[in-house]
Amino acid sequence: MAAEWTLSEPLELVVAGFGGQGVMLLGQLMTYAGMKAGKKCSWIPSYGPEMRGGTANCGVILSEVPIGSPLVSEPNGAIILNAPSFDKFEPALLPGGSLVVNSSMVPQRSQRTDIKIAYVDATQVALKLGNRKAASMVTLGAFLELYGQVPLAAVEAILGKLLKEKLIPVNVQAIAEGARIAREQLAAVSA
Repeated sequence: MAAEWTLSEPLELVVAGFGGQGVMLLGQLMTYAGMKAGKKCSWIPSYGPEMRGGTANCGVILSEVPIGSPLVSEPNGAIILNAPSFDKFEPALLPGGSLVVNSSMVPQRSQRTDIKIAYVDATQVALKLGNRKAASMVTLGAFLELYGQVPLAAVEAILGKLLKEKLIPVNVQAIAEGARIAREQLAAVSA
């Protein structure tokens, strides 16, 4: 049964970092969650010269209506896992967009006031949870909270499609912790 949720506008998401940081996994999770919910979806990966350690990014589009082009040309969402990706994709984010930055790997801060931003020390959070590789899931949870149109439960429901059973609990914890951090940052900004 499809998860019940509606997008008020298409999500054009860029996930970017180094190969091996879980960039493609995040894109696939968002795409599978969209497919399970009956959304129109596209996912396009892009790798640098080496897969592990080189640059990697992917574009995900989730929409209620047919997608004209699978390329993310005007992102309204970004999950940034390393400094070079911040420099490349932060300026491209549309006003009103949602940006999550892994502050463990990205020292830069955005000067923009026209986007929602969460800085998440994802690597430290993942280490506290006992699995460094869950850092990308922490950023995913933060993005889901910040963006507010894709339910956490929709993504958690399809973790078994891409992860081994024994890895699901720590990744569910990582997503929840990322969402909590973003919620606290949003509350601080609006206070």
